[in-house]
Order: sequence, then structure tokens, then C-alpha cells
Amino acid sequence: MTDTPPVCNYEGSDYQEAFWEKGGRAYEDRAEAIALKRMLPKGGRLMLELGAGAGRNTPRYAGFERIVVLDYSTTQLAQAQERLGRSDKYIYVAADVYRLPFRTGLFDAATMIRVLHHMADAPKALAQIQATLQPGATFILEFANKLNLKAILRYWLGKQPWSPFTLEPVEFVELNFDFHPKAIRKWLNELGFTLEKMLTVSHFRLGLLKRIIPANLLAAVDGLFQPTGALFQLTPSVFVKAVLPGEANVDIPVNVIDLFKCPDCNSGGLKEKEDYVACPSCGAKWSVKNGIYDFREKMK
Repeated sequence: MTDTPPVCNYEGSDYQEAFWEKGGRAYEDRAEAIALKRMLPKGGRLMLELGAGAGRNTPRYAGFERIVVLDYSTTQLAQAQERLGRSDKYIYVAADVYRLPFRTGLFDAATMIRVLHHMADAPKALAQIQATLQPGATFILEFANKLNLKAILRYWLGKQPWSPFTLEPVEFVELNFDFHPKAIRKWLNELGFTLEKMLTVSHFRLGLLKRIIPANLLAAVDGLFQPTGALFQLTPSVFVKAVLPGEANVDIPVNVIDLFKCPDCNSGGLKEKEDYVACPSCGAKWSVKNGIYDFREKMK
């Protein structure tokens, strides 16, 4: 197993309840829903949702036949199961984005919302995702924007040491990064993606506005401004729709076990047992518990 960057682990966290349900984020949630609706394909066969957490966005992907709900935290995935239920439509996977346990060229779509800002090596994470996608696949990426208006004003007023205009990421809190839009475009282009759309989101992320204006109305106005992202990006959150060139030419397996490869040796052909999956090539075993495939650390 090769060394990988550190992971931000939400194991045991009440993030969904504390941040989204009780944290006054209804406006942000609804603004993101508008952006996703603009970018999502109408449907597809197999989607990969990276950093799904407790499944906040998963119902918005209803047009896909099957969805791999992936997060590093098994407690977040357990909360997603409570929200979504267990069915053939949802495949719950605990895994490290830097070591994705999926066959090459598998998914016809992927999303990564509010996750990249935890990536210490964003290009490496993006390369892992690109490898899992079919030709013609759509990748929707949200990232925290260091070039936002608040950061620019703080820098000009001398209240912030780092420049929002430089291309390198800034780590403002441990394992929390902001990125420059040009850097994101560069990394995606280098991986062969064509950028089809860029939307700016959360134009009105101000406590006063969120207190006095209903979330639905504020999000609707936000939606009117989102297309300006094609011209300039000054909001704290930016959505990108990127597409791989070509046409889908890969048959998607019917059996769940055939989606996977061993994250240790990259071999396919894993065998599913009662409470684990095994790699015939290197002998690694990966736990399966309560409907969650756990590829974070192999069983001893």
C-alpha cells in the first residue's frame, strides 16, 4: 500500500444535524440544489457520489439506476442508510478518495460536493476519480473558492496574510483548503476533461440576509446569478461541470462485487463472502458490515 495524504474523518460526527439541519444552512442547501439541477444529466446507469455524508444530496440523483454512496466515515454512511434505506439502487462504500476501490472506466457520472476542500493533494484525488469514469461521463465538482469577494477585501485591508490571487491552495484551518478557479480548471484540463459549465453559488452567504430573507427566496435569487460563473468567480462556492471526451463503451456489471478492485494491489476479481470481500491476488480482506463495504483498512 502506498502512502496517501491525510484524510479528514467525520467518524462519529453529527455533521448533518449540527451543520445542515440546525446550523442555518437552508439557503446554501437550496442554492446548491439549483446548481445541481442545472448540471446533472437527466439520468444514467451508475453514479458515484464522493463524500456523500449522510445522503443530503443523494435523492437529487434519482434519475440514475444505481448510485454508489461513498464516504470515509461509516457512521455517516449509516445515517445515509437511515435516510435512503437499503435497496438495489444504493451501494454503500467506505473508502479513501486517494485509493478508490473501483474498476477503471466504470461510472457514467460522478459528483463531489463540499469534499475537495478537505483534500491536501487535490490533483491526486481528481486523478483517482477520472480513472473511474467512462468516456463521455459527467463529473460535477464543487470547490471552496479562495478568490471570493470577502477574501479579496480582507487581503486589500491587510486583515488576511495570504493572497486570493495566487494559484496555490490555501489551508485556512487544518485540512480545510480554498482553491483558485484557474488551478481547478488547469487540473481538470490536464486530466483530459472538457469544462462545459461553471456556476457561482452562495452569492448571499451573509448571516443578516439569511435571517431576514426566507431561504427559498434567497436561493431563487442566487439561482439567477449562478450563470455569471461563466464570466467571473467571486463567490465562496463554485460548481464545475466537466465531461470526458468520447462515448461510453463499457458494460456496467450487474453484480455489485464486480464493480470493485482491490485498493492494495489494484486487482479485480474480488470474491464476496458472508461478512467480507477477498482479493485472490494479494490475499487482502475487506469488511462488509451492515450493508457497508469498508475498503479503508484491510482486515487482520
